[in-house]
Amino acid sequence: MRIQIENCNVIDSGSIDIEPRKLNIKYAINGTGKSTIAKAIQAKVTGNEDGLKQLLPFRYEGDADEHQPSISGLEDFHSVQIFNEDYVNQYVYQPDELIKDSFTIFVKTPDYDRNMAEITHLLENITQTFQSDSDLNTLIQILNKFIEGFGKDTQKDFSASSPLMRGLGKGNMIQNIPQGLESYAPYLRHTEGAKNVAWIKWQLNGKDYLEMADQCPYCAGSIETARSKITRVNDVYNAKSIEHLDHLIEAYNDLMPYFPDDVQQKLHEILNNVSNLEDEQKRYLKAIKEEVCYLYDKLLTLKLIGFRSFNEVSQIENNLRSKKIDLETYRYLNSEQMRNKINPLNKRIDSVLTQTRLLQAKVGIQQSLIRTVINENQTEINDFLKYSGYHYTVSIEKSESKGYRLLLHYENHPNTINSVQTHLSYGERNALALLLFMYSIKRETPDIVILDDPISSFDGNKKFAIMNMLFKKPGHLKGITVLLLTHEFGTVIDTVNTMSHIFSTLSTASFLSTRNGRLQEQIIRKSDIMIYPDIAKKDIEESSNILNKLIYLRRLFEYQNEKGPTWDLLSNIFHIREVPMKKADDGSMRPMTEEEVATATNCIKLHISDFNYQTVYHSLSSISSLISLYDSAETNYEKLQIYRLTQKINRDCGERVIQKFINETYHVESDYIFQLDPRVYDTVPQYIIDICNQTINELRETQRA
Repeated sequence: MRIQIENCNVIDSGSIDIEPRKLNIKYAINGTGKSTIAKAIQAKVTGNEDGLKQLLPFRYEGDADEHQPSISGLEDFHSVQIFNEDYVNQYVYQPDELIKDSFTIFVKTPDYDRNMAEITHLLENITQTFQSDSDLNTLIQILNKFIEGFGKDTQKDFSASSPLMRGLGKGNMIQNIPQGLESYAPYLRHTEGAKNVAWIKWQLNGKDYLEMADQCPYCAGSIETARSKITRVNDVYNAKSIEHLDHLIEAYNDLMPYFPDDVQQKLHEILNNVSNLEDEQKRYLKAIKEEVCYLYDKLLTLKLIGFRSFNEVSQIENNLRSKKIDLETYRYLNSEQMRNKINPLNKRIDSVLTQTRLLQAKVGIQQSLIRTVINENQTEINDFLKYSGYHYTVSIEKSESKGYRLLLHYENHPNTINSVQTHLSYGERNALALLLFMYSIKRETPDIVILDDPISSFDGNKKFAIMNMLFKKPGHLKGITVLLLTHEFGTVIDTVNTMSHIFSTLSTASFLSTRNGRLQEQIIRKSDIMIYPDIAKKDIEESSNILNKLIYLRRLFEYQNEKGPTWDLLSNIFHIREVPMKKADDGSMRPMTEEEVATATNCIKLHISDFNYQTVYHSLSSISSLISLYDSAETNYEKLQIYRLTQKINRDCGERVIQKFINETYHVESDYIFQLDPRVYDTVPQYIIDICNQTINELRETQRA
């Protein structure tokens, strides 16, 4: 697919091709716009319009409407992950783990999620069996209501403020109405809706009206003879006590069917007590309460049964077995009605026990999977660190707060390294960060992954170790659409040439250049990566100008370390000496002998048949002729070499930084054994050529003057 880019920083226009599900290597010198491409893709895919607008070239800030940044061709991409400094700063080397959310990245695999879903489903079935049991819930509520009537326990007796003592402590004042107040029985015994309590409150509130007249405040009839009777109700009855008694009776009546007949009879006697509760009755009630509390606790824990960790699953079976209820051991609750409730419940426990065994098996599988995944990831990372020469290891360890954490250690030292930024070098941090990024990609599976110059700080062995780790097998970055932007040519050599048997089907490579705002792309094939002798021989043959041929020939002899008469004669050409010179053994310069010149000339003619030293010298001896050669040069590389000659004549070394770059292209000591042909791939930065052009134009104007 072709990605078109417009008006993004240094790129006015241009395009790049991306092959889906492959590693797309884009090699370019600095200043080409690699990071701009990465930012533009990220902004477009994520819908970040403001981020895209920020790429507007500075020169267009006054005319933004006509030069809006844009990128197209990304319609198939809906998610993107980018590895750059921002990613490292945001996600890697956290205070308590190597990468944010280690559990999700290294443990929470799709298999883990599937198993966990099955475990959760089984557990929900187990818990819902009891949580949704309406009979169980009703029984728990009845038992709880009965227990609440006793209030808080004291060391020796029931609390005086408990509902039991306040409602029944002086006897059942509803069933045992004092003599003389019998006529109020219909009101006192009307417990439905707590109307008896409301009536007593009404009586108490109406007391104040009796002092106003001898008439009934309600019917205006005489109450002279009934005044003492009326006021006695207020002396004998208390609304709160009656309310407690009502609730107590209700609670006891709800639970009454679950007691054996003898217990029911005894409770009825206590509930209908005429006078204060006796000690013997209190002991009896306390014994019942203890048994009810024991059953309530068992039923409540059964309803709430579950687990918070895998370790607790192994205990569920035993916990369930302990929740089975043997009513034969109960003194006060062993009734037919209670058996009708408990027996089905015990059967459900037996049924659920079968599910718990399946649950335990699933949990065992999950734990085994976790151990396997952890061991695989640990081993893989540690092998990479080992074979890359890093003296560190990692471990994935359980954490209460985060599930699992990825931790760093020095070799086999057990202590965790928390200050990773301090202990690891820049290259080590980048290598490990890139590796961790790979694992996060395995989990996130974005449509496109961008690696923005990730491995420039690694040495050769570590570079290949990283590339091999990232792309060697499915599940890593293999088979994912990856855009690798780099200014490091060694990566291209490894993937396209040296290890092409591994990467040829997995990757593509190309060279990017931006000239005057125009982004261009050239494919790099294995045949394009050549050793310098082959490049030199090819360019000598294909160059149309003899000077260009001599440029490549001199470098060839330097590369081959053949610094005899031939190399001396070639060097004299590029020092523009009319009389060829040679360095003597004592370091002084002497003229080359006729024999030396003849020998060198014959050797040069094997490569360049029409070579003549004096002819070449005269073509180089004037600024005007060099300017003509500069203008007709076919490549920027050749322009650079001719520019160097102008400086020899002009005696102006120019800017030292520029001069250093020119010298490095003139000599071969800084080059790779393998190269791209400089006549085909323009690796000379634009700013270098711009400065050269400026100087040549100045020389041109000087010549005209």
